[in-house]
Parts: sequence; structure tokens; C-alpha cells
Amino acid sequence: MKEIVGIRFKKVGKIYYFAPGDIKTNLGDKVIVETVRGLECGDVVIANRTIDDKSFASALKPIIRIATAEDMAVLEKNKKLVEEAFKVCQEKIAYRKLKMNLIDVECTFDHNKLLFYFTAESRVDFRELVKDLAAVFRTRIELRQIGVRDEAKILGGLGICGREFCCKAHMGDFNPVSIKMAKEQGLSLNPTKISGTCGRLMCCLKNEQAAYEELLKITPKVGAVVVTPDGVKGRVEDANIITGKLRIKTDKSEVPVILDRSEVKLLKDAEIRVNREELKALKKLEDQ
Repeated sequence: MKEIVGIRFKKVGKIYYFAPGDIKTNLGDKVIVETVRGLECGDVVIANRTIDDKSFASALKPIIRIATAEDMAVLEKNKKLVEEAFKVCQEKIAYRKLKMNLIDVECTFDHNKLLFYFTAESRVDFRELVKDLAAVFRTRIELRQIGVRDEAKILGGLGICGREFCCKAHMGDFNPVSIKMAKEQGLSLNPTKISGTCGRLMCCLKNEQAAYEELLKITPKVGAVVVTPDGVKGRVEDANIITGKLRIKTDKSEVPVILDRSEVKLLKDAEIRVNREELKALKKLEDQ
């Protein structure tokens, strides 16, 4: 067994695990740890916990200390440095006439590195920009081009549901979202209906997929052959997965009947498929 502590470095970011050693932590504590980027200050989101050590292939780095008053003062200085770095970088981008949009700046706790996140429609030659920034801040400079999903997560906003973006509110990592999910959930494959503000498939499709998969197991799909309570064979023309209501065209009537999924007997189910043209036209929506 191994004792671990889960730490986040961003409000809604990925959880990283460290070895506490003799340090006892509480939820919400700020701790100083060493990462691949250098010293960082993070928030404890999982206090000391013992788990099976088979869950980790390599040794965990130790927590250095609980953040002190001096460490908190350093964090305040870093915030001011980040604000200054953002303004300076925007000025340098304008001076160099680079086609890029600065989104965010981060500073490692030990001032070892400044990271600048930006978006651009194509590759950008930012070598001169890096030199400009290094001359001003006298530290290592790293520029990272990010995608539209990451941009939405950093900037935040309200989705079409009226609530804060899922990625900004509670999602630590992005999960793959596919056109097939939208099809299985009975949604119109209209890009404006199934894409979020970022222009990619809505993350809530993934959040709801498990529930739809369970309902699809008990709901005849469009095209399925069923038998009504009267013993009449029919074909499903429409199916509401949530309510379980089916519109069925029977062999004995031109007028479809509405029945609940619990009232019919399934003879042959159908499959939900996305044709190649639909997939090709909407493939970009799946990109990160």
C-alpha cells in the first residue's frame, strides 16, 4: 500500500499525486512540491489516503512543505508578475505583427519559467518574441499554442444551457466526444445544435452518454420490428429515448400508433449508424 495526496495547480485542473512523507494535509491546504516545471504551489484536493501501490508505475515525488506565510507572499508577487507579463507580451506581439491571440500566462512558483498560452489559425514563428520576452524578464520563456477547447476552459463563459462551461466549472480533463454520441442521443446533426461556444462537440454529450446507453438497451430503435399488445406486427418510425414513447406503423393501419416501450415485444432491433457523408462533414467538431 502507498500513501498519497492529490494536488491541483489550477482551480479546475488535472489532479496530480504526490507522496506526503511525514506531512499530514487537510483539504484546501496549499503545499509546495517539485514538478517537471520546477517548484509549484498547489491546493490539496485529496488529503492523505492509502491506496494500492500498483496504481502507480513510478515513484511519486514528495511534498516539500505546507505553504508558509513567506510562500503566500511569493504567490502574490507572482500574480503581479503574470499581469505585467501579459501586458508586455501583448505589446511585443503587436510590435512583431504576429497573427496570434494571447490567452493566458503562468509563472512557476520559483520564477524558473514563464509560460504563455496562445491561439492561432496556423503555425507561428515566435522565436524573436521569445528573445524579446527573455530580455525583459530574465527567465526561461515557453510559448504554447493551444486549441479552442483549452481556450474555452481558460477564459470560461456560459453555455447554451445558461450555465457555466462544464470544462471551466468541474471538468479536470477533456473526454473524447463523438458524432456517434449525438446520433445515439437522438440529436439533430446540425453543427449549431450540437457544438458549444468553442465550436466543438458539447462536452455534456459525454456526461449524458452512459444514461443513454442504458436506455438504448431497453428502447427499440427507429426501424426496429415490434409486436403491439394486440399481436400486430409493426415497425418503429420514431422513438423518444427519454420518455420511452414509440410511434409505430403497423401492418393493419395507415395511422401510426403511440405506445410505451414496455407495451411492445421486440422482434428485431435496428442499429444507429452515422453515414460517411455525415461523419466527414462533421468530423472537425470532434477535434480538440
